[in-house]
Parts: sequence; C-alpha cells; structure tokens
Amino acid sequence: MNRYRIGRIVGQWVNFTPPIRGGTFSQNTACNPLNIPWTDSIDQHLSPEPSPPPTPIQNRKDFRGSSPSAHDPTSRTSKALEVSQREPDNAEIVEQAHIDDLREYPSLDPRTQQAIVQKYRALHHTIKAEGFYDCRYGEYGKELIRYSCIFACFVVTLKSGWYITSAALLGLFWHQIMFTAHDAGHRGITHNFVADTLIGMFIADFCCGLSIGWWKSSHNVHHLVTNHHEHDPDIQNAPLFAISPSFLASFHSSYYNFTFLWDRVAEFAIPYQRYTYYPIMGIARFNLYLLSWCHLLSRRSTNLGSAAWTRPTEIAFMSMYWFLFGYCLVWRSIPTWPLRIMFVLVSHIITMPLHVQITLSHWSMSTSDLGEGESFPQHQLRTTMDVDCPAWLDFIHGGLQFQAVHHLFPGVPRHNLRRLQQKVVQFCEETGIRYKRLGFVAGNRDVLGKLGEVASQLDMMIKCQKHMAQTGESGLH
Repeated sequence: MNRYRIGRIVGQWVNFTPPIRGGTFSQNTACNPLNIPWTDSIDQHLSPEPSPPPTPIQNRKDFRGSSPSAHDPTSRTSKALEVSQREPDNAEIVEQAHIDDLREYPSLDPRTQQAIVQKYRALHHTIKAEGFYDCRYGEYGKELIRYSCIFACFVVTLKSGWYITSAALLGLFWHQIMFTAHDAGHRGITHNFVADTLIGMFIADFCCGLSIGWWKSSHNVHHLVTNHHEHDPDIQNAPLFAISPSFLASFHSSYYNFTFLWDRVAEFAIPYQRYTYYPIMGIARFNLYLLSWCHLLSRRSTNLGSAAWTRPTEIAFMSMYWFLFGYCLVWRSIPTWPLRIMFVLVSHIITMPLHVQITLSHWSMSTSDLGEGESFPQHQLRTTMDVDCPAWLDFIHGGLQFQAVHHLFPGVPRHNLRRLQQKVVQFCEETGIRYKRLGFVAGNRDVLGKLGEVASQLDMMIKCQKHMAQTGESGLH
C-alpha cells in the first residue's frame, strides 16, 4: 500500500466523518482546530509542496432519511411526498437509544478510546505470536468427511425414491458447506486470495448457486460499518423487517444507492414482524439467488481490476449449478410436479438455521451511530453478540456462534475462535466494554423481543400522530 500513501500523520489520528456519511469539509485549509501535525513523507517528485493538513469537518448532514430527495433530487415525486407525510417521526426514540448506549459503554473521550485501541493492538500482536492465524487443516479433513457422508446419503436416498428425505439431506449439505465458504471469503483457509477465492467459488457458486463475489462485496461493508442502518446491507431488510426505530422512516442505503421509502407495505408488515420472522427465514435462500445474479450483472462486479477473472468464472459456476440442480436433479430425477415443488421447498427450508444464526448475532444489538470518536473494537462489541453452545455442537453453528470474536479478528480461522474467545472476554473485562453472550434459545428470544419492541414503538408512534392530527395535542404528559 506504500505507493498509495500521500503523507504521514505525526501524533494521534483523529477520525473524520467521510462525505458518504454526511461529512462536509472546509475549503480553508488554514483552519485546523484539531491541531493535527501533518508532515509530508513522500518523494518530492510526487509532491513538491508539503501536503496540507486534513480539512476539518464543518458540519454533518442528517442522512436519517426523512427526506428522500436529500440523496436524489429526481425523487421529488408525489408518491415520495405522500410517504414523507405518512411516515412516523422516530427521532425521539432513536435519540433515546443513542443516550442509552452512551450510558452503558465506555466514554467516547479520546483518552479512553485510545486506551482501548492500544489494548486491542496488544491483543492482536499476542494472537499473531501465538499462532491463532494458522489454519488447522486437520479440522477441514474432518469437515470433508462429514460433507461427503451427508452428500452420499443424499444420493442414496434420491436413487431409492425417498425424495423428501433426500431433499432434507441436500439442504443439510448446503447448510454445512457454506461455513467453509465463509472461511474462504475471509481468506481464512490458505490466506491466499486466488486459492481461497477458488475454494469459495466452488462451494458457494458451483455447489450452492450463490455468488461469493456478492457475498464479499456485501459482507466486507457489513464488517466495516456493522449495524449502521444507512450503510450495513445486512440489516437493511425493509419493508419486511425493522430491527430498530431508525428503520421506521424512509432511509437511503449507501450500499445499494437506493432510498427505502416508508410505504404501506412497511406499515402493514412491521407490526407482524415477530410472527413472520421464521417463515421468511425459511425461504430467505431464494432472495440470495436474486441478490447474487443482480450483483454479477451489475457494474459493481465489473470494476475489479486484476480480479476481473472472478466475474466470468462465477457466472460459469452458477450456470452449471442451475443446470445440475434445476435440470438434472429437479426436472429429470423427480417424477411429478408436487414432488418437485416439495423437494425444492424442503431443501431450501432446511437451511433456515443458517439464516437465523446470521441474524441472531446482530438483530438484537445496538444500531446507534456514536460517531467517529468510537473505537473499532468498542463498535464491534456494541453491535455484535456471541451465541453460547457446548464445544460438541460447534459443527452445527460453524463458527458463526463466535461473531463478536470474529468481528474483532475476521482473518482468524473459525476452528481457533473458541480458544480466542477467552482472550476477548479478558479484553472486555480490562476495557469495561460489555461482552454479550446468550444461548441459542435465549438469543432467539432476544431477537423476537427486539422485533416485537420495534413493532410496539411503531404502534405507539402512529397512535400519537393520529391523536395530534385530531386534537392538535401531543397526548404526552
């Protein structure tokens, strides 16, 4: 990365709000109230003059989404205006959640956050020295045996005419092998981009029909801005789900470059979200097919530079998946339409625990934006929780039960996360950051409770608005 460096900061780095998150900057480079020393550290032939100090933020735009036209002037349609008038005012509830987080977690003052960062860096050096980044290939040998046994049982039951049983086994096979695709997506197997990408493509694209490129594109952003309602695509599930009051209004997604309008569908669906959670998780895989193809056919997948070979490879692998699954398996191997429909539904519904597991670690956690003053480790632990389970059940969860640990150190292979968890617990005790860990049942109850709470907040907000419209009074005493 040295060739991209334009200068070096001397002293403590102070985070800025990037323009994509609403930060605006002064053109007056002489203005530097943060007193950040800046020295030029690049060859003179690249820059004959010293680099100017970073320009300070003058203000931060409110990108909460109350006005869709804030991002797209062409969206000023009558429909947008109608939606804007109908959507509930969520500002007070969002602000209260922000205050609660400030009260519950360590202070955001620079000294406290810098101390957390220093301890985090020290922990990182420790885990590197102790070999936590080394992949335990023997564990993948065990995984391969399990995958092969499940797939063999699928083939045997299919040939025997036990179509529904074979569908369940195929779904279990998909469920299990995607854990290894997750590892490959984080370069946690060989630590080599090409090798791990090919492993990920074979598993995700060829065996499962899902784009590993789409997953990387989305998942990398998720790791950077976890649970930020405007930037994290993993929690942007409007109009079907709202995991915080921030989603009870129109908002603009920086990832999709799309404004999610608060509309009648959201107004109808959100009150019932705790009841629709499991049914929708059961068919969520169909949505992943759509997102995968949308990614591969979009411009996002074309600007990959030296990795441009991945796009045609993915398209070829996913096309082969649909030929083998759609034509050879479903059409040619299963005799009747009712059995074909049942086969497809059962095989996809069996993967539901994987989708539940993914949402479990984030949907009940904070979505408040505490600003750029919050350190990376504190933000990750505030927005992510772990799921407690005995070691013998690790193969069911596939390492996803250690999401808080994984978010702190994404490159650590999943077979090392249980050992690393103890060091993260100690880190949290030393820094005063809350480390949340619940059992699988309790975690499900927590997510359902959060969905029900947001639905109740929506109901209260709508009732208050109706009362104000009728009486002109807030009804609050």
